[in-house]
Amino acid sequence: MSVLGLMGLVCCAKEWILCTLLYNVSLSAISSFAAGIRGGLFTLVFARLNIRLRNCLFKSLVAQETSFFDENRTGDIISRLTSDTTIVSDLVSQNINIFLRNVVKATGVIVFMFSLSWQLSLVTFMGFPIIMLVSDLYGKYYKKLSKEVQNALAKANNTAEETISAMKTVRSFASEDMEANVYWEKLQQVYKLNRKEALAYTYYVWSSGLTLLVVQVSILYYGGHLVISEQMTSGNLISFIIYEFVLGDCMESVGSVYSGLMQGVGAAEKVFEFIDRKPTMVNDGTLAPDHVEGKVEFRNVTFSYATRSATQVLQNVSFTLYPGKVTALVGPSGSGKSSCVNILENFYPLQDGQVLLDGQPINMYDHKYLHSVISLVSQEPVLFARSIAENISYGLTSVSFESVVQAAQKANAHAFITELQDGYNTEAGEKGAQLSGGQKQRVAIARALIRAPPVLILDEATSALDAESEHTIQQAIYGDLQNHAVLVIAHRLSTVEKAHNIIVLDKGRVVQQGMHKELMEEGGLYSKLVQRQILGLKTGTGDGYHLETSLAAASGHSMKPPGGLDEEFRV
Repeated sequence: MSVLGLMGLVCCAKEWILCTLLYNVSLSAISSFAAGIRGGLFTLVFARLNIRLRNCLFKSLVAQETSFFDENRTGDIISRLTSDTTIVSDLVSQNINIFLRNVVKATGVIVFMFSLSWQLSLVTFMGFPIIMLVSDLYGKYYKKLSKEVQNALAKANNTAEETISAMKTVRSFASEDMEANVYWEKLQQVYKLNRKEALAYTYYVWSSGLTLLVVQVSILYYGGHLVISEQMTSGNLISFIIYEFVLGDCMESVGSVYSGLMQGVGAAEKVFEFIDRKPTMVNDGTLAPDHVEGKVEFRNVTFSYATRSATQVLQNVSFTLYPGKVTALVGPSGSGKSSCVNILENFYPLQDGQVLLDGQPINMYDHKYLHSVISLVSQEPVLFARSIAENISYGLTSVSFESVVQAAQKANAHAFITELQDGYNTEAGEKGAQLSGGQKQRVAIARALIRAPPVLILDEATSALDAESEHTIQQAIYGDLQNHAVLVIAHRLSTVEKAHNIIVLDKGRVVQQGMHKELMEEGGLYSKLVQRQILGLKTGTGDGYHLETSLAAASGHSMKPPGGLDEEFRV
């Protein structure tokens, strides 16, 4: 061969190598770019999935009936809303990404394997049914374990949430170590289930690997036979074995994806159970009149809570609240006073009877409208981690700052608010932690008064206030009675005796009803409690002596005075 011919071959070889190199570089660049796009898209899509999942779950939770939150602990619900939704979105996004990549890769490998030898390809796929069967059994078991893990983790989260939210109580009893041990025990339950998961995964990998090993030995044996019988070249056999290794890696990745998806499914079951849950009590009323007088009637009301359905809290209770009048509800602990409030707020369904507002059943009213005309101030009001002004105007879409100030002045809260560093913009803290008990009650009263509700419910709303503040608030409320029908639950005689009508409850029944003077002349339970309270004041033990305690003693209940101490220990 001439020198020119040799140089031509060398140039051709260089061009071929250069073209091949450029071709591989181009493919690698395109592949890397496509992989980046794929990963970015999956991250974005499943971030949106996580947000939508949490939003759907939260909307479903806040739409549930009140008894749902009595039956499910707060920590469990928060765990579903945070931990479970994150597991669902993260595991699904990661594993679907891996699954699609390996499916595409395995499809190409299978095509090349069939092009080399269809006989060896069939031998390879003979082991797949076994692998699929093992994967199916493992997946079902892993799904069950994953669900148990999420439940155990929810219990641990509930313990942590309960302890942290009541940290002052925990510290006051020096129970930090005890609570830490309780949390550790909950985590140990999670760890035990994790060990079962690890053991199941070990058996799964072992069985899958053993099956693949049998397939590979079969390929070598039958492939050697094909090479010896000249039905296949040794080069094609080596190429086939390489492809088979790549396919094995793909199958192993798909197996791990399967276990990951089962874990995600286990976490998703509870999430979607909450999302798909329909409230047992639907607020579907539509009544929204332009004006409400505020007359409330309890007609033969019988009621029990779903969590203790065997106990009737109220039995055939009937009474009426009139506009411009103050009605006091008194009775020993457990007599059903707070249950009357819960029913009037339409928190729970009745077993029998009716509660009417202006002659219409309260469940006929539109949910938002009903709670715009009925305002409740509870004994332990809850404030939100927002400014005081936002807490007072909570639930109102548009309200002027002047209205906020006027409501605060009526509730005797304006003075202490203006003394704060940021005034009405001061943050109340979580559950109003930055304010004292009396300050929280006054803000809560302002939150109710700003609505000028036709029906105002005060459930021990002034229990944490001093006498002067209570008197000021009573003047603000009672001085404008033409706009309110007021229901008061109080244990102070000074509050109760001023009411236009006093209803005495005992064991879920109305035992007495009338004005203070009438009930005193009538005698009975109310008269006994007043006499006991007056006697306590004369002997110096009546300061702060609550009506509930007197009622309990007068009706024969073994009730302890507030604070949990026996009566002889009270000062």
